[in-house]
Amino acid sequence: MKPIIPQPGQTDMLMHRLEDILNMNHPIVVLTGLIDWEANERDYAESFPSHTGRPATRARLAVGLLYLQHTFKLSDSAVLAQWIQNPYFQFFCGEEFMQHVPPVDPSSLSRWRKTLGKRGVSRLLAATIKAGERAGLVSRSSFENLIIDITVMHSDIAFPLDGDLYDKARKRLLKLARKCGLQPRRTYTKLAKGLLGKVYRLGRGRKFKQMGEALVELRRFTELVAADIRRQLPLVRCPGILERLEEELALAERLVKQRRGDKNKLLSLHEPHVDCISKGKARTPFEFGVKSSLAVTHRECFVVGAMTFPGAPYDGHTLAEALGQAEEMTGVRPRHVFVDRGYRGHGVEGPKVFISGQRKGVTPALRRDIRRRAAIEPVIGHMKSDGRLARCPLKGTEGDMFHAIMCGCGNNIRMILRWIENALERTKGGRRKRLGMQTAPPPI
Repeated sequence: MKPIIPQPGQTDMLMHRLEDILNMNHPIVVLTGLIDWEANERDYAESFPSHTGRPATRARLAVGLLYLQHTFKLSDSAVLAQWIQNPYFQFFCGEEFMQHVPPVDPSSLSRWRKTLGKRGVSRLLAATIKAGERAGLVSRSSFENLIIDITVMHSDIAFPLDGDLYDKARKRLLKLARKCGLQPRRTYTKLAKGLLGKVYRLGRGRKFKQMGEALVELRRFTELVAADIRRQLPLVRCPGILERLEEELALAERLVKQRRGDKNKLLSLHEPHVDCISKGKARTPFEFGVKSSLAVTHRECFVVGAMTFPGAPYDGHTLAEALGQAEEMTGVRPRHVFVDRGYRGHGVEGPKVFISGQRKGVTPALRRDIRRRAAIEPVIGHMKSDGRLARCPLKGTEGDMFHAIMCGCGNNIRMILRWIENALERTKGGRRKRLGMQTAPPPI
């Protein structure tokens, strides 16, 4: 059922409105007036076509919590804990009076992510871009010149060791088999425990030949358990558990068949889509996650696009989709795009693409613009240290896409807050400067 939009409440004798007790020049309060919440309400209402059942949570609360979570690097439970303590967070989410209990359960954020989907989260990024325009941080002409780069967003998995994967696959199969009432002839629990410890010891002692023999035994245990459970599948009567058991069997059989030199190896049982990406770094030769493309404006480094590309495609083959998303978010067709040498052979027609180190047909002004391409590197670093781009806690390819776009939203909001804070500092002493649509306090 669609959410019920509350009307402005009557003033309570024992409670004060937040707008009466908060500093209306605070950057979060000013930011609240820059975001088009009515558009978010209309877009979010389309996700609830039913007219029966319990009314949905207000869109402003859902969107506000997601914005705050990725702006201040908070988890689902942490953002709600901060929401109770911070009245500015509550004002940002549309509350009129101070609240002392969480508005929702942390698990509701997961359901909101699924409800929003790719289309809804793209609108959230577009809303931050419009807020940046209203604040005066970026202009329409800024969207014509873009910098695009690829980074790796790590997945929330442990380092993929063969012994751990074999043992986890066997344990997961046995756990589901017990739920179905199946009893394999042997579980190999005691033998596998001893072998796994032996693998660790031999690895530390660099005795790789003996370690390989122990890994072969662990793989054989997993293969035998999977084959035994596969023979007993006709005895399972519960369709839901049967489907899960077939998925686990497929993963276990894929795991025991793969070898060291294979491509598209299974690196995690709960995140089968994770890729092993080699970026040529001395500190981390291999990274386990998904490629994430970021598009920022050339002058302000304001994020106008964020995408993920499962399967670790060539960087140049991702440029066309990244430009399409940036044009959709801003409504402006890019004219100049600046990329690094990994995008050679991109095949994009339309905007002029300048690659680092390019010399032919480059004027002194363009040479300076090409050198500025490196400005996106600290942006990526801040998104990983100050934001949540370093590791994605969400599951599946859709979770990776949602997380990357919301990290872009968080970076934009942090930039707008710093811009507002600096503008308010400049207005002290009686001299006021126009800040986007309004000066403080903003209309609510």
